[in-house]
Amino acid sequence: MSQKLTIIFDVDGTLAETAPDLINAHNHVMKKYGYPTKYPEDLKKLVGKGASSLIGRSVWGNAQKNFKSIKNDHFKKEMVEEFLKFYSKNICVESKLLNGTENFLRWCKNKNFALGVCTNKQEHLAIKLLKQLNINDYFEYVAGSNTFSYCKPDPRHLTSVIEIMQGDINNSIMIGDSETDAETARGAGVPFILIDNGYTEKKSSEIHHDHLIKDFVGIEEIVVKYINH
Repeated sequence: MSQKLTIIFDVDGTLAETAPDLINAHNHVMKKYGYPTKYPEDLKKLVGKGASSLIGRSVWGNAQKNFKSIKNDHFKKEMVEEFLKFYSKNICVESKLLNGTENFLRWCKNKNFALGVCTNKQEHLAIKLLKQLNINDYFEYVAGSNTFSYCKPDPRHLTSVIEIMQGDINNSIMIGDSETDAETARGAGVPFILIDNGYTEKKSSEIHHDHLIKDFVGIEEIVVKYINH
């Protein structure tokens, strides 16, 4: 009997458009600490490597423009904690599923595929968001940035999830929206489906991928090619 297909998803910019709630949390922190706020399109380029990176890169980018430097790690840690506190309370105010997401998840379950999540969101925040989006029950396992001692783009973040789910690395697919996801999948030797116009500074043409989609409508035609592959 062949191993069932395992599909691993990123969250931000992949399963859901989360930029509005992320930008609100980000701007809450920026206002509180006296830094300029940003627009959703600006923030989309900063998302994907976790809250600490998001705040650090945003503040650092501003500091560079003003020929200053930020060396106070305690200050940055305080800002990250404020971000996480606000975001946790407002995690699904404006966030919404990408077009076709739930229909695809339902189709996958009907096909008896194993579904998991590999995100650089903190694990408890990822689960909270998935629950509020009413899709958490589709996933067998959710791994966040703090689940293991490593996270994306380290391929072990992906391979560990597949292993825990008792999947086969040779019969798995990853779906994500950024070069971080692409590097992770490539390092693990797993086919990668890229969501176009994702949360990244790079163009889709600059990111390694096996397939490119704009949302989940019609993705079944791609996935069926990997059944029993």
